Amino acid sequence: MKGNRIRQFGRVCFALALFLVLYNAISYAQDISTYGKFTIARLKYDGGGDWYSDPSSLPNLLKFIKENAPIDAYPEEIRVSIMDNDFFSYPYLYMTGHGNIKFSDEEVLRLRRYLQSGGFLHADDNYGMDKSFRREIKRVFPNNELIELPFNHPIFHIFYDFPEGLPKIHEHDGKPARGFGIFYKGRLIVFY
Repeated sequence: MKGNRIRQFGRVCFALALFLVLYNAISYAQDISTYGKFTIARLKYDGGGDWYSDPSSLPNLLKFIKENAPIDAYPEEIRVSIMDNDFFSYPYLYMTGHGNIKFSDEEVLRLRRYLQSGGFLHADDNYGMDKSFRREIKRVFPNNELIELPFNHPIFHIFYDFPEGLPKIHEHDGKPARGFGIFYKGRLIVFY
């Protein structure tokens, strides 16, 4: 049972990564400092939340991409803070955790600029960061709402087909899995 959930999680993350790689490669190419390879960077954040939780998730995803996709992915997890000099070098940010997230005013502005310039943020509520993530992303995009993505959105049908949207991975609250997004100029820039 646990192995099936891990495989499902890998497939969901892989499908998301593949969609974003192809979509962004066509329309919003970014300079990547890790030898020209597609790179996923784990976002470190303040506020008391455990940004480092689920330490095997990105290594497993990167291994899955390497073994199953025609994507030249950087094989190691990169960790980056919004204020790091190389922050804009990574086209795909992944954040997760169980607790509070808090961005400074300067981080809010930099994250907004990053996302509007072609970057992508994949936020995975590892149960417990929903309230603070929604609060902080609203600061980043005060005029945009997180909208629930319909099951026919391409993100659920690239590489693997998820006709009913995200599969349920964790059984914390008994609610169905839901995928939300923020769009900028027609491009999905935040997936939560």
